[in-house]
Amino acid sequence: MNNLLSTSEVAKILKISRVAVFKKIKNGEIKAEKIGRNYIIPKEEVLKTLGLVIGEKNKNEIDAIVKRGVKEYGEVFKKLGKE
Repeated sequence: MNNLLSTSEVAKILKISRVAVFKKIKNGEIKAEKIGRNYIIPKEEVLKTLGLVIGEKNKNEIDAIVKRGVKEYGEVFKKLGKE
């Protein structure tokens, strides 16, 4: 797989139509760059869509949730760890 993919390639990988790929691009679900009349999509965007890679935004959200959980339930976690 190349580092950049066409909308047709992405559609085949995701098993959706090209129209659905365009909708995902328009909705911001998939980041793409327009080159002339066509879009190119980084391979990593497809991997994120498939759930095989966690994006930076999701990493930050997960970190915040973990920090909040440790802050609120840290003592409970320690007790559970001893059992």
